[in-house]
Order: sequence, then structure tokens, then C-alpha cells
Amino acid sequence: MRDTLTSRFFFFISSIITLSLLFLAAFFFLPGWNTSEKEVQQEKIVVHRGASLRSIIATIADKEVVRNERPLLITAWLFPELRQIKPGRYTIPPGLSNYGLLSYLHHHPQDEERVLIPEGLREERIAGIIASQLDIDSLSFMNSSRDKALLEELGIEAGSFEGYYFPGTYNFPWASTSQEVIRFLVGRFRAFYTDSLRTLATKRGFDELELLTLASIVEAETPLDEEKPLIAGVYLNRLKKNMKLQADPTVQYALGRKPGRLLYKDLTVDSPYNTYKYKGLPPAPICSPGALSILAVLEPAETEYIYFVATGNGGHYFAKTAAEHAKNVRKYRASRR
Repeated sequence: MRDTLTSRFFFFISSIITLSLLFLAAFFFLPGWNTSEKEVQQEKIVVHRGASLRSIIATIADKEVVRNERPLLITAWLFPELRQIKPGRYTIPPGLSNYGLLSYLHHHPQDEERVLIPEGLREERIAGIIASQLDIDSLSFMNSSRDKALLEELGIEAGSFEGYYFPGTYNFPWASTSQEVIRFLVGRFRAFYTDSLRTLATKRGFDELELLTLASIVEAETPLDEEKPLIAGVYLNRLKKNMKLQADPTVQYALGRKPGRLLYKDLTVDSPYNTYKYKGLPPAPICSPGALSILAVLEPAETEYIYFVATGNGGHYFAKTAAEHAKNVRKYRASRR
């Protein structure tokens, strides 16, 4: 009799233990156990920098990915390694278990954004593009652009990273910091600026900053790739002759103005970027030049032109003498009328 009771007792206990283990297995690991019935597709959630685990789980519940927050909190408490979730934008597949959901967020790469940085943009425009597509505030980006420690770290001898945001289309983690984006873009320029190109720049008498400065002026002057070597040739000729560059885009930059028509009074602005007032190159780039503008400065057209003016339809008239230039200016004014 005693043996029978003992057997029943152990059977009862083992059944309770088995059922408990099955419940715990379902609680933690059964797919779909805590998933909302609404969840039939992938759902996107955003994890901002500094977000607490509780706020992340609340966001998951708000998106109706799960029915209840508490099972996720208990799972995170029992599996502390899953509490570390990086900031980012995550696409969550449907039907995950509590453990599987937290494990997915812990291990899964965050979503990336494809960001296009066109040639010829100033840094405030680039900051706007970055802020619109990544979890970065444009003011934070501009502050990082002027961060002296970061400039020194990357070997930039200027007051900002203007000109160093190498144009192109890149994939960035959505939660990138402004410093990470800047380091990456400067790295893309440095990867492009090979030793052979550096040697060409030295032969031209330019250091890295001077090269980018002249290339940025060329970039701002013409949208036509075939004209860039000619524009570069004109400016190099003017530098050799100790003439002022008289580049309109540098004055527009000094005025903080978008590209457009300048008035005579604008040309008197007292700024080191006013190349109508001061000889030589301005102190730093006025935009971020693309590869073709940089190469145009390194391998310019062999020309005797020292003047150019817009044609009115996107291109330019070029001239060797002041008299020829005056005729071209009249043609340009006639085209505007």
C-alpha cells in the first residue's frame, strides 16, 4: 500500500514538474504564444539612442506585435544577455516567441538606409539629407562638422569638414551617429585620393585642402562634366598670372546665399571667400566636389583661356582676352533678354 502511495506521489510531482516545464517552454519559446492576432506581416519598430528596455518593450506592445508586455519583461529578466538592444530601426518578422523576439532584436542587424549625397552641396544641405534619412539631428551634424577634436583626429586643417563629404550613394545604419557618418565620408574621399593622385596634386603645388578648395569652385561653376577641365584650366591660368579668381560661387558662399545672380554691391563683401576682393584661393572648400571635379583640377585642359561667362543655357563662353570676354558678356546679356 505504501509503495503504491509513494508511486502515485512521485507520479503526481513529476507530472507537475513536467507540466511546469512545458508551460515555461511555451511561455518562453513557443512561437506565436504571445503574438498579437493582428500580426500577420512584418512590423517596423524604432529604437532611439538611450531608450530603456521597458520603453522598447512598450513600443513593441504599442505596435501590437505582442498581446502583453509582461512576458517579455520576465523573459528579459531571466535572460539578461538579451537586454542589450542597439538603437536602430528593426523589421520584426511575425510569430516569434518571447525569447525569439528579444533574441532577434539583440542579434539581428539594424535596418540600413540608402543615402544619396549629390555633388556640389554645402554641408548644411548635406546635414539636412542625413537628418531626413537617419536618426541624426541636423544641428548635431553641423556641430560635429566643427568639432576640433574630430577634425584633428582625421587630419583636417580647416574649421569644418566642408568639402570632405565625398559624394556618392551609401548604406548607413539608421542609428548612425553624426561622427560615424563624417568618419565614413572622409574615409571614402581618402580611399579615392590615392597616392598617385596625391603626387599629381603635389606637382600642381596643392595640398589636400587646396585641391578640394579649387575643385569645389569648379564643381559649383558648371554642371557639365565635359566643361570641368576647361574651368579648372582657366582658374589655374589665373593663379599662375597672379590674377584674382573672381569666382561668383565663392561670393555666394561668403554671403550665405544660394547660387544665383549677384549684384555689383555683393562683390564688395569683406570676406576671405570673396575672390573678387582677395587674390588666391579662399581658405577652404565652398561645397563637396565630386570625383570628376577633383580630377579636372589634377588633369586640367591645356588652354590659354583666362575668362569665361555663362551662355544662358547651362554652358559657358571662354575667352583669352578681355575684349573677347566683353563680347561674350554681351552675348550672355542678350540671351537673358
